[in-house]
Amino acid sequence: MLLAARAENERLRQIIKELQRYRFGRRAESLPEDQLLLGLEEAEQVEAEGFASAEAADPSKRDARARKRRANRGSLPGHLSRVEQVIDVADKICPCCQGQLHVMGEDVSERLDIVPAQFRVIVTRRPKYACRACEEVVVQAPAPARLVESGIPTEATVAHVLVSKYADHLPLYRQAQIYARQGVNLDRSTLADWVGKAAFLLRPVHERLFERLKASDKLFADETTALVLDPGRGRTKTGQLVRLCPRRPTLGRNGPTRRRLSLRSGPQGRTADPASSGLCRNPAGRRIRGLQGIGRTQRRELGLLLVARASPLL
Repeated sequence: MLLAARAENERLRQIIKELQRYRFGRRAESLPEDQLLLGLEEAEQVEAEGFASAEAADPSKRDARARKRRANRGSLPGHLSRVEQVIDVADKICPCCQGQLHVMGEDVSERLDIVPAQFRVIVTRRPKYACRACEEVVVQAPAPARLVESGIPTEATVAHVLVSKYADHLPLYRQAQIYARQGVNLDRSTLADWVGKAAFLLRPVHERLFERLKASDKLFADETTALVLDPGRGRTKTGQLVRLCPRRPTLGRNGPTRRRLSLRSGPQGRTADPASSGLCRNPAGRRIRGLQGIGRTQRRELGLLLVARASPLL
């Protein structure tokens, strides 16, 4: 027990040291935010495990800790469906006078429950009808349109794959592993085909978003580098994933930073007008052209803003 406590103490000291380095160390030596959150999660899990062990050994500590914790009543979203469970007494006869008991009140508590994702198969049947009299007519309802022709996914399945990949940062191979645990064997290349098909069908949405960006008086961008395949060269190259918005990000500062790129006309800090500067896409849809009033360096960087190779869903 003593050796285990010392090892646990040393591990927690290391976590605190890393947190201090992130908070007070030089920027080049600081930890990424995701790594910091992982350290905090681990520390909180260790603390919760310690409380559970102490409560199991001494039940009186459970009541003391429950009083310190802030109640979570009423914080669950109202749009969630409620499944009521009524726990009633079996005998409603008064044990003193044998009279009938009546309801004087109730205690209500809410707990958050989750229903794990379940796969199901949509079976579509299209009956065929024929005429017995002439035996020349066969009538059948037309088949419904599919997102993936001759494919097995429904629109909801493809949407789930897209959200998992781009919003939850789950690579396709990990999604394939998750599906395999449910007995659904899908190859990563199959999921990639679904994503590519959806990206093609989402192009009108992408074009509409870009038109609205061009109509804005100001345009701000935040770029992130990412390795992308370079067909024909057998290696990868650095691409740009860029977030464009028509207004200044609320979490940024006035000065330009490495993570945010704004359209500026000069050292005075005046913001260029994309409409008057001729901001548009070339026929290939790969980069921005016609940017007058900005420096050469910014023009080169802005040429990388809409590199569609990085992600067709950008």
